[in-house]
Amino acid sequence: MTGIELWMTRHDALAAANAAYDRSLLGALKSIDANISPASGGLSVELPYAMFEFFELTASGQVFFRVATSDGLVELGSADLPAPPAALAMSVPAFYDATYFGEVVRLAAYRRDLDRAPAGSTGRSVLIQVGESTRSRQEFTARCVRSAALRDGLVLVMLLCGTAFALAAALRPLSRLAREVQARTPDDLTRIAEADLPAEVRPLVAAVNQQMSRTQDLVTQQRQFLDDASHQLRTHLTTLQMQADYAKREQDPVQVQAALDALGTEIGRATRSAQQLLALGRSDTVAVEPAEFDLAALLREVAVDLLPMARAKRIDLGIHAPAPEFFAIADRGLLREARGNLVTNAIAYTSTEGRITLFAAGDAAGWSLNVEDDGPGLSEEERAALGQRFRRGARAGKGGFGLGLAIARSIAQRHRGELRLESREAGTGLHAIIWWPRPAAN
Repeated sequence: MTGIELWMTRHDALAAANAAYDRSLLGALKSIDANISPASGGLSVELPYAMFEFFELTASGQVFFRVATSDGLVELGSADLPAPPAALAMSVPAFYDATYFGEVVRLAAYRRDLDRAPAGSTGRSVLIQVGESTRSRQEFTARCVRSAALRDGLVLVMLLCGTAFALAAALRPLSRLAREVQARTPDDLTRIAEADLPAEVRPLVAAVNQQMSRTQDLVTQQRQFLDDASHQLRTHLTTLQMQADYAKREQDPVQVQAALDALGTEIGRATRSAQQLLALGRSDTVAVEPAEFDLAALLREVAVDLLPMARAKRIDLGIHAPAPEFFAIADRGLLREARGNLVTNAIAYTSTEGRITLFAAGDAAGWSLNVEDDGPGLSEEERAALGQRFRRGARAGKGGFGLGLAIARSIAQRHRGELRLESREAGTGLHAIIWWPRPAAN
C-alpha cells in the first residue's frame, strides 16, 4: 500500500509540475508570437531575452526556441528542434517531450497564419517552438516523492508503535487468563472469571465455561457410575465369597449341592450385571452412526432372540409391523440393545401366560419402538423416577439391577430422542416407547 501511495504521489507531483512549468512555457511561446512581424517585408522577431534568462534559471538548464515559416525558407533559433509528434491544429498550442542533444526537453509548439508571406517565401503560416530542460521538473518531483516517503515512513512507524501498544494493552487480560488456566490443576473445572476481559473475548470465555460445565456434569456422571458399578460388583463378589465359604464348610452333600446351585445363580446374576454395566458405558460413550435400516426386521430379530425366555414363562410374545419393510434412520446396533432391554424387562415383570406386543411407528416428526405388556404396570411416581441408574421399581425381584431402562433412556437421548413410560390404554400393564426424531435436512 505504501508503494502504491508513493507511485500515486509521484504521478500527482509530475502532473502538478508539468501544469506549472507548461504555463510558463506557454507564456514564453505567446511572448515570442506577440513579437513576430512581417511588416518589414521579411520576418522580424524581437526575442524576450529577459524572459529566457528567467526560464533558464527555473528550468536549471538551457532554453531553446525556433520560429519557422511553413515552407521552411525562414528559420530563426534552433532549426533542429524536434518536430511535434503529430500535425498541429491552427492556433492550438501543443506540449510534448523529446530528446535534444542527449537531454530530455519539454517543448511547446504553436502554429498560426501570417497576415502576409515574407519576401522570398510562400509560407503563409509560422511555427513557433519553445523548449526547456526537464531537469527542474524531475528535481521537483523527486523532492515531493522524498517528502512523501519520509512522511509516510513516519506515519507507518507511528501506526506500528500505536498498534503494538494497543495490542499489548488488549492482550494483557488474555495473557493473565492464559496464566490462570495454565496454573489450574487437572481436576479444576470451575468457571473462568469473565470480569476485566475485552468484550470481544467474553463470548468465547462464556462458551468455554459452558463446555466446562458440561464436562463437569459428565465427570460427575462417570464418577457416580463408577461408584454405583463398584458397589454392585462388590455386592456380587461378597455374596459369591459367602456362598463359596459356606459350601466349603458344609459336610452334607445335599446342602453342598444347594450352595453350588445358589453359587451358579449368583454367577449368572453377576454376569448379567456386568453385561448391563458394559452396555450402559457403551451407550454413553460410543459414537452414534446413523444409517437407514428396516425396523420390521429389527422387531423380528429381537423377538426371535428372546422367544425362549418368553416361552419359559408361557408368555405370548408377538410383533405387529406396519409393513413387511419399514425403514428408519438411526444406529441399529444401539437401538437393538435398547429394544432388547425393554423386552427383557417386560418378560421379567409380566405374569405367567401374559402377553407382550412389539410394534413400531413413524410419522413426519420421527420414529418409535414400542413394547406393550399386560403386567402389573407402574405407578405415576415410579414411571417418573425409573430410567435412572440403579433405580428399581417396587415390584422388582432379585433378578433386576435397575439398569435396563437406564440403558434404553441413554440410547434414546444419544439419538436426540426420549424414553417414555406410559400406562396401557386398556387394562393393566406398561407401554414403553423409545422415540427419536428424523434427521434435519441439509
